[in-house]
This record gives sequence, C-alpha cells and structure tokens, in this order.
Amino acid sequence: MKKQIVELIRRAHTQLPREVVKALKAAYKREDSEIARLQLRNILENIKLAKKLNVPLCQDTGLPIFYVSLAKKNYKIIEKAIIEGVKEATQKVPLRPNVVDPLTRKNSGNNAGEGIPLINWKFSSSSTTEVLYFPKGAGSENCSAAKMLKPSEGLRGIKEFVLETVKSAGGKPCPPTIVGVGIGGSLDLAAKLAKEALLRPINSYSKKKDIAKLEKELLEEINKLGIGPMGLGGRTTSLKVNVECAACHTASLPTAVNIECWAHRYARAMVHGS
Repeated sequence: MKKQIVELIRRAHTQLPREVVKALKAAYKREDSEIARLQLRNILENIKLAKKLNVPLCQDTGLPIFYVSLAKKNYKIIEKAIIEGVKEATQKVPLRPNVVDPLTRKNSGNNAGEGIPLINWKFSSSSTTEVLYFPKGAGSENCSAAKMLKPSEGLRGIKEFVLETVKSAGGKPCPPTIVGVGIGGSLDLAAKLAKEALLRPINSYSKKKDIAKLEKELLEEINKLGIGPMGLGGRTTSLKVNVECAACHTASLPTAVNIECWAHRYARAMVHGS
C-alpha cells in the first residue's frame, strides 16, 4: 500500500487533472492581453515539461492533505501507509520539506509532523477504499480567509466578502485561481467546506440551482477585477468558483474562502493490501 501512496503523490505533483489543463487552454484562447497570454503560455509549457520529465509542477510541493473513503475499519493500516508514503515520497518524487513546528519552526525534514499529513476520514458503504491526495501550497493557502457574517448581511455580504478576499490576494496566490467557498455550519465547518469545494471538478456546477447561480455570478465578478494571470492583468483572474453549503445557527452566517493556485494538483487511487 505504501508504494501506491508514493505513486499517488508523484502523479498529483507531476500531472494536472485534464479539466484544469482544458480550462487553462480556454483562458489562453480568450485572453486579449499579450502579457496575460505570455503568462498562460508559460504555465501550459510548465505543465508539459513536468509531465514529460516526471518532476513536480511547482517548487512549493504543499502541505500533504488526504481524503480517505474507507471500505472497512482498517484506518490504522492506511494511516501508517500514508505517513510512511509521505516520508518516502519526500525523497523519491522529490518533495520540498515544508512541514515545521508552528512555534519553534523546526523542520521535520520528511513532510510529517504532529497532525500532518492531514487525513480526513469518511466511512463508505463501498467495497473499495479510495484515497485522494491534495497537496496545498502556502502561496494560495495564505490568501484564504474566514468570517462570521451577520445573518442580516445575507447573500450580499457573502459576495462582498469573497470579492474582498480575492481582491486582497491579488497576484500572490499565482492566478488564474480556483476559488472554494464554504457557507454555513460553524467556523471550522465553513473552512472545511471551502477546501472540499476545491475538490469538485471545475467543469461542474452545484446541483442546487441557487448555489450554481451564485458560483457563476461570483466568477463573473472576480474576473471583472482584472487581476489576471500571475497578477499582471487580464480577463482571467479565476478559472472557477465552487461553493459548498451546510445548515447553520439562526444567529450566524459563517463564510470561508479557500483559494487555490493554477497548479490545482490532486489525484485519486483505489488502495488495497497492507
């Protein structure tokens, strides 16, 4: 199983999902700013070279985050394989050692530490176990934000907060970005939903009509900001906005925004064995 985890990590870091590449190519075609086209052309060339040479797409190989859908109660075996797989992949892929103690800043050297890799567990009725690997770079993660809005602020307040967050981020998260928005629940649940929203394919919309409408409206408004590829201006600041929701307390309206860079890396694999 550890070997499968290492290969899953390698695939995520060297090959972008097809829908992301397709969206970047579409952005290149519709851009009329030569500077924006140059940045997108460089991004697309980077993607080709990373796949051809089997090397990471970006020097920031991110924080190791996993989503595991368990077939049976075998999480200890999978947890061990993931931790050991991350340590081995740090040397083999290779990954930049990003994991440090939050206070002493001491680097573990192997991308593992207290609470990291972050593993999100979900029990499934399926007969197979799926592992999704989602490395998240600090450049985009540092631009994310959460806010406890007043219920009276409603949809208007949500839109304003999302736009304010993206505008404040500017070119720091390496646009064109993908924007995940979490609405409702508690503060921590809204943040979790915002990150999980990034894992929905960017060529899809929410099944809820009002949320799908919000996704389209937010994307249109974000792209009017003119931040553009790598923050140098242009028509494409974001490729997609995905929104996930949960019910919340009558007296609160938690909202979170998780921004992802153009190198939207993730990969799935069915795992087995020990």
